[in-house]
Amino acid sequence: LKVLTVDTVLLRIPLSSPQHSLHYIYTALSRNVKMPGIHEFTAMGMLDNTLIDYFDSDRQVKFPKQKWMKAELKEDYWKKGTESRQSKQQWFKVNIEILMKRLNQSHADTHVLQWMHGCEADSQPDGSFVFHKGIDMYSYDGQNFLFFDDENQVWVASVTAAKATKMKWDNVSDLRKYTMGYLENECMEWMNTFLRFQRENGTTRTYHADHSRDLLEENIILTCMATGFSSLHTVLQMKRNGHILSKEDGVESSGVRPNGDDTYQIRDHVEIFKSDESTYTCEVIDVPSKLHLHKVWGKSPPAVLSAFFFFNFHQQWRCFGLSLREFSCHLKKRHLIKPK
Repeated sequence: LKVLTVDTVLLRIPLSSPQHSLHYIYTALSRNVKMPGIHEFTAMGMLDNTLIDYFDSDRQVKFPKQKWMKAELKEDYWKKGTESRQSKQQWFKVNIEILMKRLNQSHADTHVLQWMHGCEADSQPDGSFVFHKGIDMYSYDGQNFLFFDDENQVWVASVTAAKATKMKWDNVSDLRKYTMGYLENECMEWMNTFLRFQRENGTTRTYHADHSRDLLEENIILTCMATGFSSLHTVLQMKRNGHILSKEDGVESSGVRPNGDDTYQIRDHVEIFKSDESTYTCEVIDVPSKLHLHKVWGKSPPAVLSAFFFFNFHQQWRCFGLSLREFSCHLKKRHLIKPK
């Protein structure tokens, strides 16, 4: 009998009003769990939270997930991208091992290292975009591990195990310069390029300005996401004080979408007032297995709430979610994590 288990992680990010984003997300497991749709290593490119490219350790090829990406980017782009992600896969393999030794963890368990990086931009009246925020963040076993504070240009250790890495990276001035250069320049250039390709191919995203910027800054967007499930009968729902929220309550849904690896994902979100004292929950119901899980939003400073549910057979493991920061292409230049 296969037991379906799920773990969830809440990711909180301060709410702002960037209108475009480009993020890259890498996820690596400490071992191959040999389960449908679960890969030892995956990498995804996300433009405005839409999947634009994908790579996993089984296929070993970076490939487009949007028609306009395939039409506009030549073979050399995908070849170099494949080589880059294969290199990152090896980097992750080495550094998961280092972290496991540092934390005295067993190989019998499955551990997860994630990295997300990217940039977010604001639209200007003339149609141009200006840098709003950079993201470069690491997560280990579902917990924030290390992130780059782009305002103060320092690394911030979220846990004790990350302090050694923080001190080492803070002392590498070239790393700080490279990270800021990527976030503010290279990432923004690619974002503009991708958005132009999107427009030229008639797939421009439509934005609805239903609220002013000032109003948005007084609100919180709650996002609930389930991904990696193989059944189309999986149900995702958000509740307020036990009441299921619907479209009439302002809930917007992505609908069930394929991940490209025989699994699916769905994401719902709703905007609420910062002062709202209601209890909000994210729930996932897997009809075939009768599994019913929920996560309660812990009230905190203005944030985007993202609850990520990863469906796994035999074993439970935790992952970072969307809106993390990706590793950049200069991994070999970084002073990587070393044991204490």
